[in-house]
Formats: sequence, structure tokens, C-alpha cells
Amino acid sequence: MKINFMRFVDRRVGVPVCLILSCVHGLRKIVNKPKLIKNPSRILFIELVEMGSIVLAYSLFKKTKELFPDAELFFLTFKENRAAADILDVFPNKNVMTIASSNFTRFLFSSLGVLWRLRRKKIDVSIDMGLFARSTAILSYLSGAKNRVGFFRYFHEGSYRGSYQTHKVAYNPYIHMSYNLLNLIYAITSLLEDVPLSKKQIVEKDVVLPELSLSKDAKEDILAKLKQENDGIAHAKKIILLNPNASDIIPVRRWPEDNYVELAQLLLKHEGVYIVFTGVRSERKMADIICNKIDSKRCINFAGKTTFTELLALYNISDVLVTNDSGPVHFSTLTDIKTFAFFGPETPRLYGPLGDNCFVFYSDYACSPCISAFNHRKSACNDNKCLKAISVQEVYKKVQKDILL
Repeated sequence: MKINFMRFVDRRVGVPVCLILSCVHGLRKIVNKPKLIKNPSRILFIELVEMGSIVLAYSLFKKTKELFPDAELFFLTFKENRAAADILDVFPNKNVMTIASSNFTRFLFSSLGVLWRLRRKKIDVSIDMGLFARSTAILSYLSGAKNRVGFFRYFHEGSYRGSYQTHKVAYNPYIHMSYNLLNLIYAITSLLEDVPLSKKQIVEKDVVLPELSLSKDAKEDILAKLKQENDGIAHAKKIILLNPNASDIIPVRRWPEDNYVELAQLLLKHEGVYIVFTGVRSERKMADIICNKIDSKRCINFAGKTTFTELLALYNISDVLVTNDSGPVHFSTLTDIKTFAFFGPETPRLYGPLGDNCFVFYSDYACSPCISAFNHRKSACNDNKCLKAISVQEVYKKVQKDILL
């Protein structure tokens, strides 16, 4: 489904459904007050769209296992995001459930199938990790979970997502998203008299990254795959990855394509440097256009040529990743690669990469950030000057200083 169609359905269909479910929940409370479960045995996490947020949520998953070591954990996401959940090694394979999103009919029927499976599991607690989508809130309610944790707008002007959560957590737009996500699990053990939830201090040491271990064979396999594209890579002194994509969800996050061309040409002046473009299959055509402009035998279009696991292996054998604000920013933190990321329409204060091996370029314009949880992450911007203000020379000098000299 196209992102604008998803937004349209989420609003036109989601709002009345949320209203109806809120009325049903209100009537049920009159007859039978919801039972609060302090020690759940089955916990469901729901995150459909944002693949990178799955990495940011690792602290949430880890803390859940610490607080409820005997609980069985489940995860629900879009089919294309499953690999990100699997790589964290938190959820048993059979407990990761997916919904198809290629078109609305498949989305509807696969959702019904997943809900049927979840209701048979008798979920105790569902944790809706979404900020603005009504679909995750609706799935949380229809899963049959006795307790439902989710972000609630209170007096904010954010999206209406109903009022049927049993544990309403305040979304804080002034702290990093990893802190917000971690805060969700504390709602289960909080007193409901505390409004808003959760009244808990979260410190920096609470936020951690997973330890990813890739085999030597995985690294050798991806290097062999690169050699098939360009056998000269065997003599590379430095492998620099460029990711000029930002998915179709928020295209305004892209640093100009011509900037990537100019940056690559400057980097290729250094002996032994190889440039590798990454991305998904649908982005290969754009990467081809960029590579043709660069016109170098040491430039490889690798977009659409890797699985998710192979992409992580590629990060492990490469030296630098230069990327727009997108999933790779967060996936790269699971490896030792040095990452340089461009932010503008979104702020790194909320969605910046975790870890010490990342550097963020951010021009901090007065209009930035222009996408947030309160506008359904849709910007009116028709000229992302906040990203264009980040010059090629600025980026080149930073990469050169940290890597090439």
C-alpha cells in the first residue's frame, strides 16, 4: 500500500472504529471492571511500520524479560519488517506474527488471520508501540488482551486513537524515542492512580543496544558476493557505503542525490577507496542513475542485492556508512561500522542513533523538525533546505578526518 493511502484509511476508517471500540469498552467497564494483571504470562508487542524503531525498542524488550522472566513474548509487525525482529533474538520464531501490507485486501485478511491466532493465545498484555497509527491501537484491542498499554494523547492535539487502553502512557516529545518505548513496560507495574503513566525516572544506562554476533562465514560470503559484482573489491583499502534512500514513508528526509554523486567523486580520489550503494530492490534504479553519474570502476550498485542479514554482514566488513535518516542508521549501530547520518525533517534528539560510533549532521533550522507524532509524520515541506544546507565539503572533511587520514 502507498503511504498516503495508508494514512487516508487510518484516518477515515480508523477514527470511527476507535470511537466504536471506545464505546464498547466503556459499556463493558460498567458491567465488568477490567482486571489488572501485575504478573502477565503472555505479552504482545505491536510495531507495524517503523523498522528502525525495532532496534530502538530493544531496551523495552530486555527490561520486559527482566521484570517478567517467565512471560512468553509475542511480536506483531508488517511482513517486510520481520527480519529486524528476528535479528534481535528476543522472540521465539513461532511467536513473531506478520501482516501483509502490499494492498488493502491482503492487509485486511491477514490481520483477521493474525487476530484469530492471537485470541487463541489468550494474551494478557498488549503493548502498542505506535505513536499515531490507529491500526496498532485497534489491533491491540481486538487481540483480546485483557490489559492494553499504549500512548495516549491526554490534552495534546495528536491523533485520536480511542480511549480503550487500560494503561494510558504519556508520550513525551522532549525525550529520545528509546526512553519513550522503555517507559511502556513500567506502566504494567505502576499504580493506575498515577496520571499520566509512567511516573518513573529513566536514566541513560537503562537504554542498551543488542550484541550482534555474525559468523566469520557470513562476512566471507558477503565479501564473495561483492567480488562477483566487482572483483577489484579484493584490493580495497576502504569500503564506504552510501545509502541515498529514506523509504517512501518520509521522502523529504533525503539528502540531494547530486550531493551523493559529488561526495563519492571526492572520496574516490583516495587510492583504494571503493564506494558501495545500498538499498532495497525498488531503489536500485535510482542507485543506477547515481552510479552512472559517478562513472567509476570503483563504484558498485549493491541495492536490492542483499538480505537483511547480509546487509548487517556488509556493515561488518565496511569502514563507513553515509546515510539518510532511515532504518540503516539504527541497524548500523549493531555493528562496528562508523556511521554518518543526515537529519533535518526529523530531529536526532528524538530519533538519533544510539551508540558511540555515529555522527549526525543536523542544520537545526527553525522549521525543523517538521514531522512528528502530532502530524502523522507528514510534512508540508516542498524544499528540504535543512538538508541542502549540509554541504558536501562539510561531510567530506568529516569522513576524511575520521577515516581516510
